[in-house]
Amino acid sequence: MASDTEILARLPARLKEARRAQGLSLDAVAKLSGVSRSMVSQIERGESSPTIATLWNLTRALQVDFAGLLEESDARTRIETVRDAQVPSIDNMGQGCRIRILSPPEEAGKHEVYDLHFAVGGVLDSQPHTRGAREHVSVIEGRVEVTSGQSSDILGAGDTARYAADVAHCIRAVDGPARVFLIVQNA
Repeated sequence: MASDTEILARLPARLKEARRAQGLSLDAVAKLSGVSRSMVSQIERGESSPTIATLWNLTRALQVDFAGLLEESDARTRIETVRDAQVPSIDNMGQGCRIRILSPPEEAGKHEVYDLHFAVGGVLDSQPHTRGAREHVSVIEGRVEVTSGQSSDILGAGDTARYAADVAHCIRAVDGPARVFLIVQNA
């Protein structure tokens, strides 16, 4: 059984992990819990030990089990599984294109990972992302045309393209349906 010291040493990382898993900022947790932003930050950094009331408010705001937050399980040894039917998808972007979102919500805008399924003639036409954004497309099945600014190329199964995404860019199925794996950096 863990000592009080071991439990208190685990608490900051567990709270931070729970906050990030929910995709919440320090400000959002402060608003939801009634605990000041600075106190939440101090607790996450291990600079302050929360009272039971503060800890209770934080666990309720983060929707985590109070006891589970303190158990000995090491986050590095846990596997977070999202089953196929639970993977969020977007069907109204582009034409004939289904986008499955594989990256966790807290990675939005930083390192996004998608599984794209194109119907015959499907296209994902994108406006420029933030300055310096890049995309990496790997074709799993079929053929696609990738356009970035004025450049374009045709890719087949097994091919990968890396290109600027801070200009207008497009992925279009060629000669039938296609499936690609897309990584967006710094969107």
